[in-house]
Amino acid sequence: MTLWFVFALMTAAAIFAVLLPLGLGVRAQTGGSETAVYKDQLAEIDRDVAAGLIGAAEADAARVEISRRLLAAADQTGDPPLRSSTRLRRSAAVLSLVGLPVLAAAVYLPLGSPRLGDFPLAQRAHAPDPSQPLDALVAQVEQHLEKNPTDARGWNVLAPVLARLGRFDDSARAYRNAIAYGGETADRRADLGEVIAAVAGGVVTTEAKAEFERARALNADDPKSNYFLGLAAEQDGRSADAASIWRVLLAKAPQDAPWRPLVEAALTRVAPGAPALPDGAMAAAKDMSESDRSAMIRGMVERLATRLKQNGDDVEGWLRLVRAYMVMGDRDKAKSALSDARQAVANDAERLRQLNEGLKNLGLDG
Repeated sequence: MTLWFVFALMTAAAIFAVLLPLGLGVRAQTGGSETAVYKDQLAEIDRDVAAGLIGAAEADAARVEISRRLLAAADQTGDPPLRSSTRLRRSAAVLSLVGLPVLAAAVYLPLGSPRLGDFPLAQRAHAPDPSQPLDALVAQVEQHLEKNPTDARGWNVLAPVLARLGRFDDSARAYRNAIAYGGETADRRADLGEVIAAVAGGVVTTEAKAEFERARALNADDPKSNYFLGLAAEQDGRSADAASIWRVLLAKAPQDAPWRPLVEAALTRVAPGAPALPDGAMAAAKDMSESDRSAMIRGMVERLATRLKQNGDDVEGWLRLVRAYMVMGDRDKAKSALSDARQAVANDAERLRQLNEGLKNLGLDG
């Protein structure tokens, strides 16, 4: 409202500046001018002639001189300016009263923002600046959420940042608010369980386990919740249950899943040799004799080795092969497979990095 009031005052001042000269009539020049003096002198000469004060010849000479001066004065003065007509003044007044506001609106509305709210200087000083340190940006987001505690999107964005900063308690509170105001999802429940476990130093507590179970109830294939539920089973001493959970997770996971090496390493920890066999083959091997089971495993390992010789780009396959040879106690074949794997991916920096990381997870020198 203050802005519009200022605009109205400025428009009124502009209209007044235009109308003021039009309202003042131009006064015609009156007596006292130089030409009026010469006219009086001519009349005075006529009176002197009539009274016999001067002769006719002197009068004529005086008239000639005064007339010359009168003509010169008239040429310098010019015609008196005309008064502005009433119709012209009225037309100009109407044009000023209507035209100026219309012209101002026509220029402002396309270029200005009449509905844009005020942006006080104090708020400008606290506007987020991407160049600021992460801690400063987080502080500004937290101030925003203090004033807008039901902003679920804000809590959901803030929570993982707090976890990255090591503020796990604050991150857990942010995830709870995101769930309370934005609804629960498998990802939110699993993320909440992860930061609760982080608060406990990596131990999957009862509270964290409850969150992972809620996440799995929303999405049975959620990788994070299944991994941590397997970890909870391992921490409880139930290695077979942990292995079962991780086998199912790996069986459904794509080969390029970024978390796959982590789960495979965990499965190797609780059930050595398991990743070398598919889950279905492991189930079938339970009913075999020890010699038959060993022969079946060796056959599958050799088929894997043959496949990798034909196509050496499968980093996960190389890792399974090396791990299988180690479990079988054939360290020479494990070293040979490791050497072959490095040669196969030597020209691909990304695959070589994945291979080295996988070998480190197996306890080998990457």
